[in-house]
Amino acid sequence: MAKRPELRTHVTSSHWGAFEVDTLGGRIVGTRPFPEDPHPSAIPDILPKAVHHRTRVARPAIRRGWLESRDRGGRGSDEFVDLPWDEALDIAAAELDRVRKRFGNEAIFGGSYGWSSAGRFHHAQSQAHRFLNTIGGYVASFGSYSTGCAQAIMPHVLGGPFLPFLYEHQDSWETIADHTETLVMFGGVNPKNAQVSMGGITRHETVHWFDRFAEKGMRRVNIAPQKTDAPAGCDWISVRPGSDTALMLAIAHVVETEGLTDHDFLTRCTVGFERFRPYLLGESDGAPKSPEWAAPLCGVGPDAIRALARRMASTRTFITVAWSLQRAEHGEQPYWMSAVLAAMLGQIGLPGGGVGYGYGAIGGVGKSLKGLTGMTFSQGENPVQTMIPVARIGDMLRHPGAFYDFNGRRQRYPDIRLVYWAGGNPFHHHQDLNALHEAWKKPETIIVHEPWWTATAKRADIVFPATTPYEREDIGRSNMDDYLFYMPQLIPPVADARDDYEILTALAERLGLAAEFTEGRSSAEWIRTLYEGYRRKAEGEGVEVPDFETLKARNWVRLPLKTEGPNRTLLAPFREDPERCPLATPSGKIEIFSETIDGFGYDDCPGHPVWLPPSEWLGAATGAAPLHLVSPQPGDKLHSQLESALADVEGARPETIVVHPADAAPRNIATGDLVRVFNARGSCRARAMVSEDVREGVVALPTGAWFGDPGGNIDPNGNPNVLTADIGTSRLGQGCSAHSALVDLARL
Repeated sequence: MAKRPELRTHVTSSHWGAFEVDTLGGRIVGTRPFPEDPHPSAIPDILPKAVHHRTRVARPAIRRGWLESRDRGGRGSDEFVDLPWDEALDIAAAELDRVRKRFGNEAIFGGSYGWSSAGRFHHAQSQAHRFLNTIGGYVASFGSYSTGCAQAIMPHVLGGPFLPFLYEHQDSWETIADHTETLVMFGGVNPKNAQVSMGGITRHETVHWFDRFAEKGMRRVNIAPQKTDAPAGCDWISVRPGSDTALMLAIAHVVETEGLTDHDFLTRCTVGFERFRPYLLGESDGAPKSPEWAAPLCGVGPDAIRALARRMASTRTFITVAWSLQRAEHGEQPYWMSAVLAAMLGQIGLPGGGVGYGYGAIGGVGKSLKGLTGMTFSQGENPVQTMIPVARIGDMLRHPGAFYDFNGRRQRYPDIRLVYWAGGNPFHHHQDLNALHEAWKKPETIIVHEPWWTATAKRADIVFPATTPYEREDIGRSNMDDYLFYMPQLIPPVADARDDYEILTALAERLGLAAEFTEGRSSAEWIRTLYEGYRRKAEGEGVEVPDFETLKARNWVRLPLKTEGPNRTLLAPFREDPERCPLATPSGKIEIFSETIDGFGYDDCPGHPVWLPPSEWLGAATGAAPLHLVSPQPGDKLHSQLESALADVEGARPETIVVHPADAAPRNIATGDLVRVFNARGSCRARAMVSEDVREGVVALPTGAWFGDPGGNIDPNGNPNVLTADIGTSRLGQGCSAHSALVDLARL
């Protein structure tokens, strides 16, 4: 008699946290929250359906038009031909070899984005980039869609690479709880965004900290177009999207004109205030940046601006700035101006005072932990020096050889003949997807690793079926988390899927470079090698980490990484002694005016922060596009992951768009109605939710619904990026401008 399948339970990790997984007969059949997580994410609930969904890529597939005639025009509409692994790998290897030999490796773009797994070895970006470096290199990208603009501007202002600064040095939640009296949140601190983090976040604590803030009596001010951009109970200042810089300037104007500026701090710790002050007071342009000037721009009354400014100057105030503010045209300005405002208040370097970025954007920001790095699969060295800002992919494909400006450099876009993508979905996170659909036809070949038939996979020429993290062994850890996980292979690979390492090893073999790529190790051997290196490094830093077999048997451990003693305060040593602890800026100080940026000569990002109205915002609204669209992160998934199964849930698609009653009534729209959201770039369907939790004149449509029909047809699922503009934030940052978009909507 056949043995009955046994129900098994293990813990695994993910970008949205740890959770328990039940498997039976080679299938995932259920999930439960991790017992030590006080506020677990609901995202894993959909996992069993997603992993086994009908949209999984079952076998290696090649688009028929490309296979028969190298046609590019059928991307997104052609049928695919399933091939055996060996044949598909032979074709892909030959095409890689042809392109690199005929055009050079600068004709290959390695677009892999990095969110595919919390596992340290099976990290698609590292795998793909290591392979491409092994075969001679590739055109890379700078920054991310989340923080690309900030990564360009903030080193000029505060010095150093922005992301390590953000993750390792900012005030901890404990510091804020102990010292802050007024928490001013530009763009809010959204708990749903804090449910995810690179490498995973095990204990979701953002809501817990806001409960503590409330118990303490801390004033919490949410400055955002949506009330729900911050936890319940916060004061809401409803602001026009894109106008935060104007509001910050008006607050600074009150601080300066009422004698509240800390000029001693400015003298000791900053440079350039004397160049900025004439602009602030209107001496250089005839427009004082007063509350009366700002009120019609930002939609906040002058009295409210003055009251907020006086409170910020008279209490220990911590300013937070959401990542969303720099994902807009001129996104450099609110980030720079927030640092200037904090400097004028003189509280930078004081516990619970000053400024911080990205709180609530991901779960790890604010964690007070001892950094313990390591366990990274080396990508090697890239022989190709050409790099583009990540959000300029569409421009690169449309305009090979064209000049563009970026952060003080004038460069040419490379002529890309082959795109290699693993671990991401550009038809989720890029802007103006109809335009990207056309640009995507330019390269001769597109190769994609993908578990599901996403819009990107459907627009590829060669698609390799990739495993999900639940179909392979790995180790889960993050620099911003104190948990360590052995991630067991929970189920066999679905259909004919293989992991990225196995696929890339097979390609390297065909190109005669397997030894260089693998260094003679299997994936299991690499995992153990990386882990032992991590364990030895931890021991050298006084942290005890179990050996591999012990971790494997225990499944997970919590490491003693919680910091003891005084809690973390950003720039405290610099404040204490700017000469002994200078910043990594040209002056060694906070740069209110930057000679470097001024020297670039950019009219869209001059030498100090200024108010520059976006080309699309409520101040430029028209009858054809009278509403401002914001596109926040979804709450039911990470980016577009697991969307295939969510789309099966009755009523879940099209995506929900939040509309103010004053905008819904004249359009005869009620909650639950299907609506068409449109502008000159495209249109999509959505399901209306009428609510006063969004500012009048603003509509909010989350990202993540899979992109459907291209061209003039309506997107059926509700992807906001058929509506957003594919323009850079400025010539300095060249980040994405997703939050600068005007639309209209009509009932269907």
